[in-house]
Formats: sequence, structure tokens, C-alpha cells
Amino acid sequence: MLNQFSTKIYFLLLGILLSSITGLMAQKPVAIQNGVDQHIFTFTEIEVLEDGANKFTFDEIKSSKFDSQFKASVTSTPQTKNLNKTYWFRIKVKPNETVEKPLILEFFDQTIDNITAYIPQPDKSYKTENLGDANAFNKRLIHHKNFEIPIRNEGKETQTYYFKISSSQIADVIIVLRTAEWFISYALDEYFYFGIFYGMILVFSFYNLIMFIAIRQKQYLYYVLYNLSVGFFEMSSDGIAYQYLWPNAPAWNQVAYAFALCATSIFALLFTRELLFVKAKAPKLNQLIVGIIAARLILFAYSYLFDQTLFSYKFIEAIPLSVAFFTGIYIYNNGYQPARFFVLGYSFLFVGFTLKFLIMLGLSWLNFGAISYYSLSFCFVLEMVFLSFAIGDKVRLLKLKKDKAQQKIIRQMAINAKLKDTVNQELETKVEERTREVYHKSLIIESKNQALEEVNALLQKQAEEISRMNVLLEQDNEQLQTSVEKVSRDRVMNTEVDFEEFSKIYPDKESCYEFLAELKWSKGYHCRKCSSEHYFSGHILHSRRCSKCGYEESVTTYTIFHNTRIPINKAFYMIFLIYSTKGKISSHKLSELLSIRQNTCWTFGTRIKKVMDDRKKILKKTGKNGWSQLVIE
Repeated sequence: MLNQFSTKIYFLLLGILLSSITGLMAQKPVAIQNGVDQHIFTFTEIEVLEDGANKFTFDEIKSSKFDSQFKASVTSTPQTKNLNKTYWFRIKVKPNETVEKPLILEFFDQTIDNITAYIPQPDKSYKTENLGDANAFNKRLIHHKNFEIPIRNEGKETQTYYFKISSSQIADVIIVLRTAEWFISYALDEYFYFGIFYGMILVFSFYNLIMFIAIRQKQYLYYVLYNLSVGFFEMSSDGIAYQYLWPNAPAWNQVAYAFALCATSIFALLFTRELLFVKAKAPKLNQLIVGIIAARLILFAYSYLFDQTLFSYKFIEAIPLSVAFFTGIYIYNNGYQPARFFVLGYSFLFVGFTLKFLIMLGLSWLNFGAISYYSLSFCFVLEMVFLSFAIGDKVRLLKLKKDKAQQKIIRQMAINAKLKDTVNQELETKVEERTREVYHKSLIIESKNQALEEVNALLQKQAEEISRMNVLLEQDNEQLQTSVEKVSRDRVMNTEVDFEEFSKIYPDKESCYEFLAELKWSKGYHCRKCSSEHYFSGHILHSRRCSKCGYEESVTTYTIFHNTRIPINKAFYMIFLIYSTKGKISSHKLSELLSIRQNTCWTFGTRIKKVMDDRKKILKKTGKNGWSQLVIE
């Protein structure tokens, strides 16, 4: 009997315990209360169902069959850790008709791509609203950087809201219930602080841009680009850029932060390299920085072209950040003082980056409000201030070195002045002695100058005679050279010579084209289109362009060389050989002499022989230069 009683007591206590656990794990509805301006849904107040295959419809999700599949969040802020996968979230709100203020639900993370909200209506139906930064900004219910949904505070029954969410980045599903009055006040304050933050970035950037223009040191330019990249990244991440810069470009909004993040890392490393003289003070670290810049650009290009989901792994920026941080510590330990502010600034940035990374890994106890959420922005501001101090410290040290160098120069100039006075005194004494000596010698030189002047006059007459003779010799040389060229040309035209000797007369395309132009237009220019006789030089070598109709005629047009692919000096020699042998030379011999394929020699030779055959009567009457009669068609 005692055992039966004990058994009943045991099962009763077990039932009470299970009921208590079930009650603790059951979803807790959030009651709307007077005096509570906002409430953040957390832990059991928000339930999650992962739908990786995106196969469930809303009707299935809201059915009783799926009640047990929703699990309470085990963290204060649930996250969509599986990229591009569908998650269902469910919250419950208990209306309170005594609260007369309008209410809204707000999603705090601006990077969520797609949010489909299912809002309960008084008739038990659900209204659908599509949110997320994958949609155009002007389609939002409230034009704010976050995602807001007005809700109805009617009735007494608990209202269940469902949200279907997917994102290409790890998203924090922070759902906040706020009064409209509190939301407006909070939004105005937030935009005010955003204005201060971005205003500081612009002021620092503008100041350093002015310094770059004035001093022309690349460190200022890299610092400006780094600051602007940070601002660009922050605007892309917090939704300000989507609201004001590209509200109608949702596709660009999905990847804009990646461009900004890549630029931030690259310009941070370039600024580090320039500010700390890494190339001179740490050559190996300089090579490492250059390698990381190249690797970061390659990774960005690959991610953009082939797999944009890699953009969500923002923690990879820890590598360039760590390298810059380590470089600053190394340079500072080696005695370079401006690195101290650099190290201090990057210490704050490293702390902010580490905090965001730990929150992303799921350490929810670190996510304690707006301070932790915007911790990286605060650290960026502190880093920006201390980096400016580092630049100023570097300029100060450079100024000290310059002042010391100037003082050293002044001391040296004083020593030089004393030495100059001493030397001048010695020189004056020696100059007086030398002057007396020179005066006596000048009398002797004067008498000799008179004799030299007489000799110079005689030499001048002889020089004029030599110049006259040189002019006559130059004229004789020109006549002789002309005669030699004429004899050589006549010999080439009337005897059998080899290609080398022939090439002396027509060595290149220029000389061949010049001969063709003289031969072709020996009787004057006459346009074949409009019969005009006026021309000017065309675009092609030795071509002529009609000044009236613009028709341009090349030097080879209407000649046997038109459209031939044989080099023109070799084509000249081939005509000469065929003409001089009266067409008896074979194509094989031509191929051997000219180093041209036999088939090509046969084709062009046949063409020449045909022209010779057609012009037998003309060729019989020609003397020298008879082969040139074969050129013009």
C-alpha cells in the first residue's frame, strides 16, 4: 500500500515537473502595455522553423500540425546562419485596447534580403507585406532605413505574426515592438548621430585631401580613400546608402558593401605601407602587404564573377587588418615614433572587429544593445582620430628633422663665411702681386698681338680662297654623283645584273614608289573620276588625292603591281629579268634568284609575259628603260 502511494506521488511530481518545463519552453506572448515604449523580442518570445528547401506554404506553417516544429530561440538574437535558406519566425502579441498610441514592428538588421510578413487581421485572415533590401526602397511601408510594419491593437485575443526570411548574408533577426512616437524620436536621434559620423568622415577626408594637394604625399590620398571606403561600407551596411544614394537599385545594393569592404582593406594596407615607410624599414613585411593586396583583389574578382555568397564571409577582412596591426607594432618596436598612434587606432578597430565577430559566432551576451551593435562604427571613429594623430606626428617629426638640418646648414654656412673671408684676404694679396706681374707681361703681349693680327689677316684671305675652292669641289662632286647614278641606272636598264646590284638603284619601297609616281604621272595628273588636274598628297605613300572630288589613287593602281603580294622591289627585278631575257627565264630560276615560291613567280611571270606579248610593237621602238613600258596598264 505504501509502495503504491509512493508511486502515485512520484508520477504526480513528475507530471508537475514536465508541465513546468513545458510551460517554460512554450512561446511567451508579449503584452502591449502602457508606459512601455519599446520591447525587443528575445529567447522564448520568438520561435524559429528552418525550411531549407523552401517547400512549406504559409497555410501549412500556420496549421496546428507545425505548432510543435517551431522551436524557441536559444539565443537572445536568432540568426539566419544558412545563407539563402528560408527561415520561418513566429511571435505572439497580446493586444491592449487601453493603449491608444499607434504601434509598429521593426526589423533592426538592414541587410536582410527578403522578409515576407504575414499580419493577422480582425477576420482571422492574414495580410502579406514584402520587405527586405532586395526590393526597391520606394515600396516600403515606411521610408526608413530599417523595415517597419504598422500593427493593429484591436481585440483581446493574442495575435500571431509569421515572418518568412531569407538572406545572402548572416542576418540578425532583431524584432522590436515600438510605439510610433518612440520610433520617430529614436529615428531622429539615430539620423542625427549618423550625420555626425558621416560628417566627421567627410571633414577628415576633406582636410587630408587639402593636405595631399598642398604637400603631394601619397599617405594623405590613401587616408582619404580609406576614410571614404569606410564611410561607403557603413552606409551600405546601415541602409543609409540604399535610402539616399541608390533607392532604385536593389541589385547593386546586394553587393555594394562588398566593393566598399574590399576597398577599405586595400587602402588600409596602402596607407600603412606609405605612412610607416614599410618598404624601407621592413622589406619582407612590404612584400607580404603587396601579396595580400593582390590576393584580396583576386578573391574579390572571383567572388563577384562566380560565387557572390563568399561576400558574406566578412571575417576574412581580419587578415589585412591583422597584417596592418602587426606591421604597426613591428615598426613601433623598431623605434619609429609615429607608429604609436597608428597602433593605438588599430587597437580600437581590432577590438570592434573582434566584438562583431564574436557576436556573429553566437555569443549573444555580448549583444547588449545599440552600443554593441554600432561598436564597429564607434571604433572606426576612434581609429580615424588616432590615425590623424599618427599623420600629424609623422609631419611633426619630419619638421624637427628639417629644422635640425637647417640649423646644421646655418652653422656650416657660418664656418664657410669665415673660411671665405680668410681665403679672400689671401687672394687679394696674391692678386696684387699677380696684377703687377701681369701688367709687365701685358706690354709684351700687346706688341706680339699686333704681329698676330697681321698674320690673322693673311690667314683670313687664305681661308676665303679655300672656301671658294670647296664650293667648286662640292658642285663638281654633285655633278659627278649625278652622272654615276645616271650611268648606274642606264647600266641596270640595259644589261643583266644581279638582284643585289639592281637593289642599289631600287633599294626599298620608297624608291620604287617614287619611280612609279614619276612614270605614272610623267605627263601630269588627271583624275579618273572627274577629270580634274589639281591634287594633293593622299594618305598612302606617293598617292594622289583629287582636290575636287576627293578620289584618292594609289601609286600602284592601274599598274601591273596592283594587288600583287610580292615585295615591290622584287617585282621590279622580276619584270627587268623577264624583259631582259625576252621572257625565256623560267619560274624556277626566278624563284631561286628572288627567294619567292615558284608558284608565285609563275603566276606573276605569266602576267608580265602576257603584257610583253600585247606590247610587242611598242617594245621594238623603245631603247633603254624598255622594261618600264610593261609597268603602266
